[in-house]
Amino acid sequence: MTVPAAGLPARVRVHEVGARDGLQNEKAVVPTEVKAEFVHRLAAAGLTTVEATSFVHPKWVPQLADAEQLYPLLGDLEGVRLPVLVPNERGLDRAMALGADRVAVFASATESFAKANLNRTVDETLAMFAPVVSRAKERDMHVRGYLSMCFGDPWEGPVEVGRVVRVCRALLDLGCDELSLGDTIGVATPGHVTALLTALTTAGVAVDRIGVHFHDTYGQALANTLAALQHGVTTVDASAGGLGGCPYAKSATGNLATEDLVWMLHGLGIETGVDLGRLSATSAWMADRLGRPSPSRTVRALTHQEQ
Repeated sequence: MTVPAAGLPARVRVHEVGARDGLQNEKAVVPTEVKAEFVHRLAAAGLTTVEATSFVHPKWVPQLADAEQLYPLLGDLEGVRLPVLVPNERGLDRAMALGADRVAVFASATESFAKANLNRTVDETLAMFAPVVSRAKERDMHVRGYLSMCFGDPWEGPVEVGRVVRVCRALLDLGCDELSLGDTIGVATPGHVTALLTALTTAGVAVDRIGVHFHDTYGQALANTLAALQHGVTTVDASAGGLGGCPYAKSATGNLATEDLVWMLHGLGIETGVDLGRLSATSAWMADRLGRPSPSRTVRALTHQEQ
């Protein structure tokens, strides 16, 4: 049943991260052909942004070592944004060679995670990204800036809003077109989300340049998403079937499941362009390939209804 609520956007763009952020955390390597079919099925379900892969050195993320083989298999997907993660200039070179037109860099709001993830300080990480973003913009590529640990850090605890705002402003100053605020270990609550978004707005960051990326470690991802929507955010990251977490943060559990997000949005009368039935079937299909049930409550509910 659809019951709209006041003060919410009419449409939300779902930024699907399952094929990259989800599969990079699998213990077993998923065959390239299965990944390609996964992306095609996600696009067929109506998702217009599907993060395809990562051009990170295979030693660090062996699950995505087939980026060069995978990306050309997605060339027939017209009208679908296929961003890829690039950690440095070498990663950008690899993405450019394959004709990618949307890339993302991955920064941290905290020193501890910057050290664990990229073995650099926050400022050293930003300096490393400067030529990546600059070169990408010279080629008219869209650049997304991921920012992890926006609410809490497993080593440092709660993260002050001001620290997050500083790095957000720095990423935009480098030339990033869009930010994705990550609750990497899932500790955010709605008041904290509202406080951070308000601080960003006060600092001159337009809300249409902000996306949110919540993990459901404490069951708060949908509540936090609703708080972001109430603030005017219209881009929400999610992972089909709830795949993924973070390989460098041991306490991080799965991403917000795309199906759970879409169920809530459609119930609020918010357009997504996503066919929930086809999406749920896709996640059930991938769960079979991975040999375990989907953690998405909506996938389990819809699958149970069909049995």
